[in-house]
Amino acid sequence: MDPDDAEEVAAALRGKSGGPWALVQMAAGTGLMAYLVWAGVLMPGFRRVPLRLQVPYVPASVKQVENVMSLLQGRSGKMVDLGSGDGRLVLEAYKQGFRPAVGYELNPWLLRLSGYRAWKAGCHGKVSFCREDLWKVNLSDCKNVTVFLAPSVLLLLERKLLMELPDDARVVAGRFPLPSWTPVNMAGEGLNQAWAYDIKALRQAEQQKPQGSPV
Repeated sequence: MDPDDAEEVAAALRGKSGGPWALVQMAAGTGLMAYLVWAGVLMPGFRRVPLRLQVPYVPASVKQVENVMSLLQGRSGKMVDLGSGDGRLVLEAYKQGFRPAVGYELNPWLLRLSGYRAWKAGCHGKVSFCREDLWKVNLSDCKNVTVFLAPSVLLLLERKLLMELPDDARVVAGRFPLPSWTPVNMAGEGLNQAWAYDIKALRQAEQQKPQGSPV
């Protein structure tokens, strides 16, 4: 559930009168709503993805978005959000001057939500949200990449990013760091923390690793 929705539910509970039965009804309604969100919004996006590569939708907080964007400060060019969810990172990137700003997301309901948020923000037609599997997207022209993904997929994603991105690209991970990469910068702490990685530095580090001795 989005944090904004959670606040609305909490406010309703605080202001609700009618005793225990009313609270039971409220709790049942909230539970039903959570199931409907899962069944109607989350589950459809998972059906086309192998189980081990599935990533649940958890919207980024305002602070998480701020920290991610702070690590892209001073940069420009194409920005891509892999698994863009409701589009908030793409919209913020556009507002901060990244062109083009693109989100890749499999879930059709989240794509509709992204389109609505873009329209509401006055960015309709200025940003792009594409229904594509992030594992099949060609990233060779991407200079700035953001990822808010589960730890279970990050190691595999490292290989794709290192193989496809140009030398001057920067990757910023929110919520969870990329497991085997060394960041060049960090912002925030706890669940709000973000990590920045420069592809050129990562490739240089790979080249400097000692090679195995010949047998």
